[in-house]
Amino acid sequence: MATATHPDRIVPEIDPATVELGLDTFGDVTEQFGGAPLAGPPLTHAQSIRNLLDQAVLADEVGLDFIGVGEHHRVDFAVSAPEVVLGAIAARTSRIRMGSAVTVLSSDDPVRVFERFATVDALSSGRAEVILGRGSFTESFPLFGLDLADYEVLFEEKIELFAALLRDEPVTWEGTKRGALNDQWVYPRPESGTLTTWVGVGGSPQSVIRAAHYGMPLFLAIIGGQPAQFAPYADLYRRALEQFGQAPQPIAMHSPGFIAATDEEALEILYPYQEAQTNQLGRERGWGPTRASSTSRRPPPTGRSTSVRPRPWRGRSCATCASSGRPASTCGTAWGSFRTST
Repeated sequence: MATATHPDRIVPEIDPATVELGLDTFGDVTEQFGGAPLAGPPLTHAQSIRNLLDQAVLADEVGLDFIGVGEHHRVDFAVSAPEVVLGAIAARTSRIRMGSAVTVLSSDDPVRVFERFATVDALSSGRAEVILGRGSFTESFPLFGLDLADYEVLFEEKIELFAALLRDEPVTWEGTKRGALNDQWVYPRPESGTLTTWVGVGGSPQSVIRAAHYGMPLFLAIIGGQPAQFAPYADLYRRALEQFGQAPQPIAMHSPGFIAATDEEALEILYPYQEAQTNQLGRERGWGPTRASSTSRRPPPTGRSTSVRPRPWRGRSCATCASSGRPASTCGTAWGSFRTST
């Protein structure tokens, strides 16, 4: 199947029956709804977490397939312990699958991550998933006493250990940044024998190849840019799986989006919030302010989706806002993910 942007490129056909829709959230701390944009006081972290739980319950009720909860350690995101939130979601839902988006494995302990998600898996009767990544922020490194100079080796060693933990057998492992394990079982054991585990990738070919090496499904985090720009990573992943002798795996995409009655209305509502967030990150990371003249406020091209995912694909939008008419920018969950099993 050729694409509009790459007519000569052959990509696998996607069976609609393999498409899933899901929500992702970082537990964004948002303003109290009502009045002019950015004029209201922020919600508390506690209320933001309670709102997230209500959104997950509604997502389960309306038939969405997945909800992902991110991990951050900064003032603008309320969730620093996603597994605790996922445990609450498990207790109040019956069918929706749930996972991290992402678990910052570099600054965590793989054994504890496995134990926590195995517990969520038990509470949810097998609905837990893990998305391992390094995150787009680095605040967890100084918080937990880690050296950013070890950024690469920490993730390399910890994903190696986590992959070993996924096998239903005792683990013997040794690295340089953590104590060794010798013929060690880790508990609780998942009833299925393992945990569904993805690797979240933000655009590094090396990370794509790493996911293929371990035979883990690939989750592309498209924070900016057009999805078509990430197609080469999907191609690379499929080739690498084959070269490593791994079975075909799902490919997912996570991307921000916003839903309103029209494209024009969505852009008009969202822009003040998007501008504020982008400028805040710019102040932290050293880029200039975003201005309306330098940001596309035109309707997106036809076919540009905000929240689609094949089964395995995830699109993120806010079920609460979609059902109530409330702008998703005020609840902070306008993110989508899409994954395909081809």
